[in-house]
Amino acid sequence: MITLTLVVILGALLWIVMMQLFKKQPAPDSGPSAAKPEPQDLANLKVTDARAGDVISVSGAGDSMTDLDFTADRLTHIEAGARRWFELAGPYRDRRVALRVAGDEEVEAAIHSDPRKIAIEDLGLSEDDLAQMDERQNTADSFEFDGKVWLYRLSREARAWRDDGQKPIGYYYWEFQEQGGKGLLSLHKAEGEPFTVTLYAGIPPDNVTVYRR
Repeated sequence: MITLTLVVILGALLWIVMMQLFKKQPAPDSGPSAAKPEPQDLANLKVTDARAGDVISVSGAGDSMTDLDFTADRLTHIEAGARRWFELAGPYRDRRVALRVAGDEEVEAAIHSDPRKIAIEDLGLSEDDLAQMDERQNTADSFEFDGKVWLYRLSREARAWRDDGQKPIGYYYWEFQEQGGKGLLSLHKAEGEPFTVTLYAGIPPDNVTVYRR
């Protein structure tokens, strides 16, 4: 009798184990972490959403205070130390322009549309002057150009890359801020290449409208 009872109990335990083995696994959690990202609102794109192929319109930044409209045909990401930003460039009338966007919480936007080809000599600076500024890293350093005072902001090695898979390029980068204004002036020099000077006008990010085709 005892043997029969043990057989029944062992059989019941075996049945329970088998049921657990074949029990269907619960469905994965469908909470917020598993939710699909919401689709982008293409009618209300921010300047930080801009990418190559978009049409960029900057109110009042064009010639004769008209809107500056261009199609971005190039997106370049740049980093210099801990600073990161991107630039969208494209044709505007008879020249190329660029929109620079930096920052996350406090977004900074600037447009390069000056048709002049500015050389380092036009700034009244020499390569030795820039080397000394780089060594001092003093934000009180400055120079005058175009009737404005330009304050040293930073200088360091930088690298830039595009989304099209091209190999990143490296160069040395200097940045100056217009005293009492929103202008930005940058210089960069790749090894074996001349200095490139770029002049930007600071603009409110809300002045930029992004259209996606």
